[in-house]
Amino acid sequence: MDIKERVQSLVKSFGLPRLIIAIFLLLLFIIAPFANVNVGAGLANVFTRFGMNAVLVLAMVPMIHSGCGLNFGLPLGIISGLLGATMSIEFGFTGISSFIMAILISTPFALVLGAGYGGLLNRVKGGEMMIATYVGFSSVAFMCIMWLLLPYDSPNMVWGYAGTGLRTTISVAGYYGGLLDNFLRIQIGHFAIPTGTILFFALLAFLMWLFLRTKTGTAMTAVGSNPVFAKASGVSIDRLRMLSVVLSTWLGAVGIIMYEQSYGFIQLYMGPFNMALPAVSAILLGGASVNKASIANVIIGTLLFQGILTMTPSVMNGLIQMDVSEVIRIIVSNGMILYALTRKQEATR
Repeated sequence: MDIKERVQSLVKSFGLPRLIIAIFLLLLFIIAPFANVNVGAGLANVFTRFGMNAVLVLAMVPMIHSGCGLNFGLPLGIISGLLGATMSIEFGFTGISSFIMAILISTPFALVLGAGYGGLLNRVKGGEMMIATYVGFSSVAFMCIMWLLLPYDSPNMVWGYAGTGLRTTISVAGYYGGLLDNFLRIQIGHFAIPTGTILFFALLAFLMWLFLRTKTGTAMTAVGSNPVFAKASGVSIDRLRMLSVVLSTWLGAVGIIMYEQSYGFIQLYMGPFNMALPAVSAILLGGASVNKASIANVIIGTLLFQGILTMTPSVMNGLIQMDVSEVIRIIVSNGMILYALTRKQEATR
């Protein structure tokens, strides 16, 4: 095989669209110094945002493997995580115990909501993504009422003037804010790597990789790729589909807790409303399709999506000397979401 054939094979395996986006991201880093943007700080932001969002993207994998499609109902998992986080603060846990308790408390909520969600999707086979979208939106709207009615009384969370109802944003400083980001953190000038956050994602990704190679994981993949064959082999399709939805919902709960510890705040009310779209787009940009996904798709897609989203506004602001970062961020993020959704039938391994 000559060099030209090797290059063509590499491009085909990686995917031309992903290669173009990767080259564009590289160009942004090359142009950054000319726009007075610190490259080290830019790289640090990309790694930080990767750690914040990677678990939410990983939550897409189980449902894709089982044939349930892209998890547009991710807000159900996020709500479970928000319940765990707020209750951990309400009960007075601090430090690493608040992080662990947030995950532990969110788990039963994720199991119950995931089971109900999975049962619903089993009844609407073929229309999962449409139903999931409305499940996600309606659950967020319902919780807007519940955040006002639930009996929280921690002064760090409730509205001070009313003494009841949770605030829109709640700081996690003093609880688990920056807990993983600062663990074994590598800092060289402006460049920093949130080592603990990335290691925690790597652990979850490794466990997911192992699970997909177990007997149950293999059966789940068979259900997604060929349900007729799986049924003929004696596999319970509905049970495995429900298991994938529960697992995806739980990963969504853990993912939002990871997001909060990096971001520094818990965002309630309409905060989770559109959080499924960036996660869906990231895994599609990474090379997944509606029935095939791998850990590599999660890593590549999250890096590309968050890299473009982080660097484009900064570089454009520096080049045109105007503060249009929010406008550019909206254009770029929604543009990538639209592009990713139009590529949903492609897949690379």
